[in-house]
Amino acid sequence: MPKFRLHGLGFNAYIEGWALYAEQLGKEVGFYQDPVSDYGRLSSELFRAVRLVVDTGIHSKGWTRDQVVDFFRKSGAVDEPTIQSETDRYIAWPAQALSYKVGQLKIRELRERAQKELGPKFDIRKFHDEMLDGGTLPLDLLEARTDQWIAQQRSR
Repeated sequence: MPKFRLHGLGFNAYIEGWALYAEQLGKEVGFYQDPVSDYGRLSSELFRAVRLVVDTGIHSKGWTRDQVVDFFRKSGAVDEPTIQSETDRYIAWPAQALSYKVGQLKIRELRERAQKELGPKFDIRKFHDEMLDGGTLPLDLLEARTDQWIAQQRSR
């Protein structure tokens, strides 16, 4: 990897998208046996869903700070100090919540594509290695890299 790519360039969609994708793996492998054991993950998903609405509300719909705080409060997702800090965070950093989700959805899309195209040749460990081996990437480069990897795996 080129040296300049070793110094996090802020490809938030990749970095945070991977984090969200990785969080779902616990559910996939059966770590959560019932709703009680899954509560923390579900609470985090609720919080992220609220942040998606808030991020869009601020930067697309022109919501005021008061509207954002009110929406957070009605959701019941987090406590008051978190509401205040998250409100300021999303006012100052447009599309942050959206980039997280877009990254997660892209990685899931790439995995589904690889599974479909490779069939029994698909190896989840090798796929995860491929997702991480290129370092932080813009999503279009991650997709191109993944398509190339799929072609290589198919030819083996």
